[in-house]
Amino acid sequence: MERGGVVVKDKNLILRGSTYSLKRRVPVEYHSVDDRETVWVSLGTDSLVLAREKAKDVWNAHLAGWEARLAGKSDDATQHFETAKALADAKGIQYLPVTQVADLPIDDLLKRVEAIGLHRGEPDTAQARAALGAVDVPKLTISEALEEYWDLTKDRIMEKSPDQVRRWKNPRIKAVKNFTTLISDKPIAEITRDDMLAFRAWWLMRVEVEGRDAGTANKDFIHFGSVLKTVNDLKRLGLNLPVDGLLLAEGKKKSRPQFTTDWIKTKLLAPGALDGLDIEARTIFLGMINTGARPSELANLQPEQIILDHDYPHILIAPVSRQLKSKNAERMIPLVGVSLDAMKQCPCGFPTYRDNPTLSDVTNAYLTKNGLRETPQHVAYSLRHSFEERLRRAKIDERLRAELFGHTYAREKYGAPKLDELTEALQVVAI
Repeated sequence: MERGGVVVKDKNLILRGSTYSLKRRVPVEYHSVDDRETVWVSLGTDSLVLAREKAKDVWNAHLAGWEARLAGKSDDATQHFETAKALADAKGIQYLPVTQVADLPIDDLLKRVEAIGLHRGEPDTAQARAALGAVDVPKLTISEALEEYWDLTKDRIMEKSPDQVRRWKNPRIKAVKNFTTLISDKPIAEITRDDMLAFRAWWLMRVEVEGRDAGTANKDFIHFGSVLKTVNDLKRLGLNLPVDGLLLAEGKKKSRPQFTTDWIKTKLLAPGALDGLDIEARTIFLGMINTGARPSELANLQPEQIILDHDYPHILIAPVSRQLKSKNAERMIPLVGVSLDAMKQCPCGFPTYRDNPTLSDVTNAYLTKNGLRETPQHVAYSLRHSFEERLRRAKIDERLRAELFGHTYAREKYGAPKLDELTEALQVVAI
């Protein structure tokens, strides 16, 4: 047996009656911390396939416990807790804190007691603590919980690009930092309702005195609560976290302004108006005018997603090396007017701004410097809203508009609009 390995051979699985048990010798290197010759653990199943899987967890739990003792960590609460959960799982029961075990129906409680094996004629202490929830919850601090959160939520970032991962992590990091700076980096089990109300009061003061947006405060509450609840749930800590019911009332959300068609034609498209903007940023900006695509969607187009040699030139918005905003965001958009002319300048895409968050800053700074903002609130993204408004005023079919924007279509769909239909619709509003 390799030290630290979890290989379990079928010869170690013994069918006793109708239930499989794991029988393995205690490795010599662990005799100093466990005087048993052999480990016997009932796996609580008559399925050999399931027994094999459970046996891995059971043996891994024993190895972890022995290693902890060898390392002088026999009082390591985290190690004990993880070991207890694995042992409980192997017995076919869910690990619960002792306070919750005490509230179980008598039949469920008896099942846990009966699952405790014997060691030298006495109830096995480790199994008893696991079955009855008598293992202390590890005192994870808030910052430690955040590190656990990253490991527990790897599935949520598998399809995200590096920049998308950064933007996904940052608000959670900010929420944790705000709380720990105000309160402290205390164990999550010790967070009180007063702590959370103090956090809310601090944000309310910032909203009232500093003019901060209530929505920003609410994002902090949501992200902070999500981190702690995810760790609590997936690590089965059984804590009662006081993180709900904190949201502030939000006023009417401000909609982004849109560039008027006249401003686009006379200012943005005036001869030389955009010449000082680098060719990739300029092409993306002009590409937005007649596609309504998000800047990030255009910036991350790969060469094969820009189809110019076609009866109906178009772009394909697809999850290539990054995650789209929603499942509806995958779509094809025809290229017409100034957007088609611009895309011909960068047929291989935009390597400078691919997965690069600086695009908006570069473009908006240029608009400001050259007096090209219709109002101080106008930004490059406003072109998307201008495009949508032109489609609405031209009374373009709602289904076609939803397809072009990657929005959810409320009614049942019967086939997708064809490229020629989409092109015809865009030519009506093209600039």
